Amino acid sequence: MDLRHIVAAATLACLASTALAHGDEDHSQDQQKAAAVPASVPGDGAAASMRHAASPQRLPDGSLFVPKQLQRQIGLRSQRVTIGSLSATIELNGQVIADPETGGRVQATFAGSVVPGPKGMPVPGRAVTRGEIVAYLQPVSSAIERGNQKAQQAELAGQLAIADARVRRLEELEGAVAQKEIEVARIERSTLRKRLAATSASIDSAVPLRAPAAGVISASSLVAGQVVDAKEILFEIIDPSRLAVEALAYQAGIGATLISASALSEQGALELEFVGGGRQMREQALPLLFRIITPNSMVVVGQPLKVIVRTAHEIKGAAVPRSALTRIGAGETAIWVHTEAERFVARRVHPQSLDASRVAIVDGLHDGDRVVVEGAGLLSQVR
Repeated sequence: MDLRHIVAAATLACLASTALAHGDEDHSQDQQKAAAVPASVPGDGAAASMRHAASPQRLPDGSLFVPKQLQRQIGLRSQRVTIGSLSATIELNGQVIADPETGGRVQATFAGSVVPGPKGMPVPGRAVTRGEIVAYLQPVSSAIERGNQKAQQAELAGQLAIADARVRRLEELEGAVAQKEIEVARIERSTLRKRLAATSASIDSAVPLRAPAAGVISASSLVAGQVVDAKEILFEIIDPSRLAVEALAYQAGIGATLISASALSEQGALELEFVGGGRQMREQALPLLFRIITPNSMVVVGQPLKVIVRTAHEIKGAAVPRSALTRIGAGETAIWVHTEAERFVARRVHPQSLDASRVAIVDGLHDGDRVVVEGAGLLSQVR
């Protein structure tokens, strides 16, 4: 009998008692006696149904009583676990970086002023193609340097005029002078022209800045006319569909025993492909490079990640989803075990990561236990 049937029966009982009342008799004493009768009587089917509709309770032994109806309402789900051999894992601190094979960087080769490119100043998020001119760099120099360049330009212009006149004079005397002298004069004139062009370009011409790779501009804080120093990073270009993760390993042998890797971020789990590891310590650790192979991963360059590396070593335990973990007491990690139909017991555990979505429980569980995998956090809130 469910709750609706109980309510209907109670309503019918009230109507029946009202119908039996007659005259001016006082039935208040009878009503008080009826109210004093316990709502639950052992062995009564209606009492058992009322028990299912009760609120969750924490029992004296620390376990929880949660009615079946409430379990369905809050969406509690459990699954049986099996104790077996699992691959040992290691957690590493990682960071998302641009894939070295597809990313690029534009730097200033000399001190200069930034000039907008053909499409204007590049802004973050703009798509570019390989070799596209994104901006120009106008050389800047002090008054003394610029004066010296102007003086050198004037000197070269004078030498070029003399050389040009000499070539014309020798060409008029062609046949009377050796052809060798004419060729030498022409070469000298050509050399002076190139020197003058190079000097003039260093004074007035802007150098184009080209994209070294195809992708989108991920970082740029420049404005038109901004003066930058040599080697300053101007633009960062990445391919959002091809990103990588760099993790620091404090055990030198991880790369040799590594089987697979995954990462855990705020956006969800990421599958990683191991690319290679360094052979030189950096900050007392070896850098390991992974490529993100999960499609449409919503991560950005510079985002920290928890990298979980699965090795060839084995441990014995039960694999459970991360959603089964909860906090109880003074922040202790625990899982809820469904021991009876409406009874749940908390087990304190020390989980080890298996991958981005599962953990290994090496103690606190037995083969065949039913573990709550959905709604564990709600059970921990019962007081």
